[in-house]
Amino acid sequence: MSKFRKLGFIVILFTLCQPINSIGQQQGTTVHRRTVNWDYYLKGRPIDSIPEGNTIGCIAPEIRLKDFNNKEYSTEDLKGKLVLIQFWSSKCAHCRKYNKELVKNYRDFKDKEFYNGNGFEVFSISLDTNIDDWKLAIKQDSLIWPYHVNDHKGWTTDLKTKFDFNKTPTFFLVDKDGVIIAKNVVGTSLDRRLKFFLKGTEGSDQ
Repeated sequence: MSKFRKLGFIVILFTLCQPINSIGQQQGTTVHRRTVNWDYYLKGRPIDSIPEGNTIGCIAPEIRLKDFNNKEYSTEDLKGKLVLIQFWSSKCAHCRKYNKELVKNYRDFKDKEFYNGNGFEVFSISLDTNIDDWKLAIKQDSLIWPYHVNDHKGWTTDLKTKFDFNKTPTFFLVDKDGVIIAKNVVGTSLDRRLKFFLKGTEGSDQ
């Protein structure tokens, strides 16, 4: 890659909260992972200067909800890891299809080390209003990660506005500090994204 193209990518990256598809990919440009300075993303820029939002480069709003056993979980508890935030429902055919791929993603990467996080986790928010349907879908789809939460408001949830989504499934990939680095990646696209950030590997993301 030319020095000019690398510089162009860094400028894009430092202009936070931009509606691009994902960090590491802009207008077909191949970007080597070592181009990215994850501290944050330029030395001297403190993490607390990055605004909260729902677009690439922003810090994702905190989600703090309870599971079906009334145990509370928060995305803040997962800081330090790469986390895929998933919005889904048991009645959504596409969600159920992607769940199968997501289970494979989880098994493949949950214990890996990345340049921008240690380990990979999934934080699933269900829009189901029927708790039995929700629990059954988790069991049927073998969703083995522990973070399954619900505010039982369905499509009237406040998270719909905070994350600006109007369909399921919707995905947000965040890094160790909660910064959104990709949206709507799952299966093969998530596999590529996670491999891009793996420690101990070389290459670029296509």
